[in-house]
Amino acid sequence: MERPIGDNSSYRYFDIIVGLFVAVLLISNIASTKIVQIWRFTFDGGTILFPLSYIFGDILTEVYGYRKSRKAIWTGFFCALLMSVILGIIGVMKPANGWELQEAYMSILGQTPRIVAASLLAYFAGEFSNSFILAKMKVFTGGRWLAARTIGSTVVGEGVDTILFVLIAFTGVYSMSLVVAIMVSNYIFKVLLEVLFTPLTYKVVNTLKRAEGVDYYDYHTDFNPFIFLK
Repeated sequence: MERPIGDNSSYRYFDIIVGLFVAVLLISNIASTKIVQIWRFTFDGGTILFPLSYIFGDILTEVYGYRKSRKAIWTGFFCALLMSVILGIIGVMKPANGWELQEAYMSILGQTPRIVAASLLAYFAGEFSNSFILAKMKVFTGGRWLAARTIGSTVVGEGVDTILFVLIAFTGVYSMSLVVAIMVSNYIFKVLLEVLFTPLTYKVVNTLKRAEGVDYYDYHTDFNPFIFLK
């Protein structure tokens, strides 16, 4: 089942998956402002949901191919950038008389340039690493071993994402021991979640392939991440 990548007239579920992908990204960015601890794991709140974005990324790449996944990643990037800009603008606007929550707003939603840069750079590098590796592994394996491909691509993508975000966002803000603890806990949690969700990923991927009539292989794809309009 292989269809020209530009022919998406009958793709019934692509837009829904992209919408969920972007929603997970935006919610995770806001939730990451709180540092939480569960047992011995210390991580930002966004870690609870953010790994799902990689699962959606795996599904998009596996079913629709790298080019469609690239559009989804760029859509998420611009939405996250827009959210950060709007929240930042609102944060610097003068609060109305009688509204006494400015400090609380800035503590939670105040988008510092450092956090925005960390989030966007880590997202961009991590998601494209994940999609690129999954697409290449699919061609190399002839579409076999989906679990190995989704977990393998996540190991790299989440590693790139976690290291970049934590180092850029928290170095100098928290102690180095806490920065390392957040980094290690985030990475372990994200990879474990990918492993736990593998059966569901299998089911969703196979269901979509049958429903959409497509199983795309990136034999001749230009993997340049900056070509987002094609």
